[in-house]
Amino acid sequence: MHTDHRPRPLWAGPAAVGPRPAGTTATQPTLDDVGTPLAEVTFVVVDLETTGGRPGDSAITEIGAVKVRGGEVLGELQTLVDPGGPVPPYIQVLTGITTSMLIGAPRIEEVLPSFLEFARGTVLVAHNAPFDVGFLRAAASATGHAWPGFRVVDTVRLARRVVTRDEAPNHKLSSLAALFRATTTPNHRALDDARATVDVLHALLGRLGPLGVTHLEDLADAADPVPADVRRKRTLADGLPDEPGVYLFRGPRDEVLYVGTSTTSLRRRVRTYFTSAERRARMSEMVRLAVRVDPVVCATPLEARVRELRLIAEHAPRYNRRSRSPERMPWVRLTSEPFPRLSVVRQVRDEPGAAYLGPFASGAAAQLAVEALHEAFPVRRCTRRLPAVAAPDASACVLAELGRCGAPCIGSQDVAQYAAATEPLRTAMTGDPGAVVRHVGTRIGNLVAQERFEEAAAERDRLTAYLRGATRVQRTTPLARCAELVAARRTDDHGWEIVLVRHGRLAGTAHVDRRADPRPAIATLQATGEHVDAPVAPAGAAHPEETDLLLAWLEQPGVRLVEISDEWSCPLPSAQAVRDAAAAVAVALAVPPTGDQTLVGDLTEAATGGARPPGRPTRSRAAEGARRTA
Repeated sequence: MHTDHRPRPLWAGPAAVGPRPAGTTATQPTLDDVGTPLAEVTFVVVDLETTGGRPGDSAITEIGAVKVRGGEVLGELQTLVDPGGPVPPYIQVLTGITTSMLIGAPRIEEVLPSFLEFARGTVLVAHNAPFDVGFLRAAASATGHAWPGFRVVDTVRLARRVVTRDEAPNHKLSSLAALFRATTTPNHRALDDARATVDVLHALLGRLGPLGVTHLEDLADAADPVPADVRRKRTLADGLPDEPGVYLFRGPRDEVLYVGTSTTSLRRRVRTYFTSAERRARMSEMVRLAVRVDPVVCATPLEARVRELRLIAEHAPRYNRRSRSPERMPWVRLTSEPFPRLSVVRQVRDEPGAAYLGPFASGAAAQLAVEALHEAFPVRRCTRRLPAVAAPDASACVLAELGRCGAPCIGSQDVAQYAAATEPLRTAMTGDPGAVVRHVGTRIGNLVAQERFEEAAAERDRLTAYLRGATRVQRTTPLARCAELVAARRTDDHGWEIVLVRHGRLAGTAHVDRRADPRPAIATLQATGEHVDAPVAPAGAAHPEETDLLLAWLEQPGVRLVEISDEWSCPLPSAQAVRDAAAAVAVALAVPPTGDQTLVGDLTEAATGGARPPGRPTRSRAAEGARRTA
């Protein structure tokens, strides 16, 4: 092994001048760090000679490797290897390595540890890397050595990106070495070919630099067809923290173009926007407009997701498609008046006797839920407010003549009678969805039997919209009414992730080291957490999707309730038990109702094949667990 020195290529930057300060040592950056400049990366360029083309049938006869960093050669390794058998004649002609030359050469089990030590902590480079790395991995497996999992750069793939057919007839090593005037001519001997590959690598990196390939991680995507103007924007990710959080792409007028989140590394996530992994046309358009990326570091992944929602709602970036106006998400309301009716509203009001479904993603979805309820219950559909006593000259609508409405408008129903008729509707909104599922399911069955499949699909969509709205309101209402909830979960590093929730809004979060007592941190979080005013239930004090995120976190296995100020429970039975509208309809059609039995019981019985005592409610495991813990 010997050391060689060559001129530094332009992409490597200026060489260090003068002696190294006393007490300092050279360190190789961790390869997991994102954003490592290429001039600071140590490459080991390797080339093999073998007895054939496949690792399973052939063996290594020679290894040549060159270690280089910043354009300077740090060392070389070259050795012949005894393949354990004769070298085929055509290989002898190609490489000049004969069987007699390998007599007394070390076996691969002796050579491989030296190579692995030589290459430890570096990036492997090879021309047609799958061939060379494949043989090395097979040798490691055969000799019982663990393969370190090197990052690998293939100069063939890089050459295909920047070398055209007009410059070279092909991308063989000999052609590229001639094109770039390599100091060593490849001759099918391992060390000479590795030296030639070093010069080819430096030339390729010099061409890739203007295209934005300036860091180690850029090489993984350097062969991808990313537009040059997009690739050059990779510098926007330089300096971003390697922590979870939220990132904001800003335009030339400092406007927020896009808000995103990363639960692991902001730097890694942002850099993906400048690679071929990002295929969304609108994102490429956004990147071309962006001039800056602002990071917001968060203590936990949950905080990152919540902050993303809040920033989207605050800035309404034009390139985000998530809900940018949570205040416009519609609800379905059973009004509070002598003769209640269903309506689609944008706001929850404090009205005694009102009931709500939602919120829904769109007005169309809310209207579908209204139609499902109207199909199942004979409540009035007129939009005017009716007096408690009908006017003498009032007239009924067509629905009354069809028997779909009790006609309170003409006095056919008084307030008490109408209230009794609407009570099942209220139950379907706040608890058991069985009546709606059975009614819509029966109609779907009849339509399918008549082969009216499009109408059946429309009924299915109405039922799905209703179930989603009912499930959401039944899940979020208890959390919206809870003044304070503190929960904790063990993290992967055996610490604690602490979450403070007030009225369905994240009021604070913290990460506690495994060696620290979490109780002082919890007390501090409660004292310094965001003050949240009580909302009008069932609406929470946060974006509906934020409350959904909190519920998903709280329902994870291993989450512990530390403190809770109010009851956290769910109605039994409820729409939460009906996860799949199609399955619920199938059960509703297969199992006829029997007095006290509910849809939840039918689902349980159908799933388990067993019977349950009539009238005995079934409590979901999640609700039961929450009740016991609280």
